[in-house]
Amino acid sequence: LLSRILTLFQDHRLKPHDLFTGNLALVHILMLLTMMFVSPGLFESLHLHNDIKCKALFYLHRVMRGLSICTTCLLSMLQAITISPSSSWLGRFKHKSRRYVVHSLLFLWILNLSFSSNLLFITMSASNVNQTQVLSIVKYCSVSSARYLRWSLFFMLALLRDVSFVGGMLLSSVYMVTLLFRHQRRSQHLHNMSLSPSISPEKRATQTILLLVSFFVVMYWVDLVISSCSMVLLAHGPIMRGVQMLVVSA
Repeated sequence: LLSRILTLFQDHRLKPHDLFTGNLALVHILMLLTMMFVSPGLFESLHLHNDIKCKALFYLHRVMRGLSICTTCLLSMLQAITISPSSSWLGRFKHKSRRYVVHSLLFLWILNLSFSSNLLFITMSASNVNQTQVLSIVKYCSVSSARYLRWSLFFMLALLRDVSFVGGMLLSSVYMVTLLFRHQRRSQHLHNMSLSPSISPEKRATQTILLLVSFFVVMYWVDLVISSCSMVLLAHGPIMRGVQMLVVSA
């Protein structure tokens, strides 16, 4: 984030890639801070009513999680557009994409702030509700099961959003891998690189893309399975909670 801020002061203009990576850095800093403050010692150090702390922390955390997925998808799409040939269908969006970066980031913030708004109504201090009517998230905070229908509806909408953006990231990654594979074949044909023992830059880039995307998707699906089980069973024990926090951080 500091690197992007310094670039802005020096060049007075950020590239689209810089805006996306700067936004991701800010999102992840806020996400990690909210995860820090839900720990017992730091939670008690905030001199606010427990209800307010629970609502603010979990709302902010879910918004940042959604923004992380959405921004990563758009960054992947931007990379696919950047490396695509000018003659291709995506090549026509190379110059247009620069104009819509700020608009797309603003749209993502509004979308995720809206999708997580239900947490402001169903998250509350654990001491304020009957234990039979809650799903305990952490020691001090719970989610009311009395509004289970509304909770389920927002969960399905968030699931649709996540699957759409993760799917977009997968498609753009597959497109980049395909382009790199074609470029490698042309390079081998032109420069007779097939006899070279070293790994080509295209192959290294392809391996990196596949590794990062696979890791991202696996972590997302593990998080999704844990969240779904918690919602259906109304159970969220300390071990499951710890695993989910680790997966979301990853």
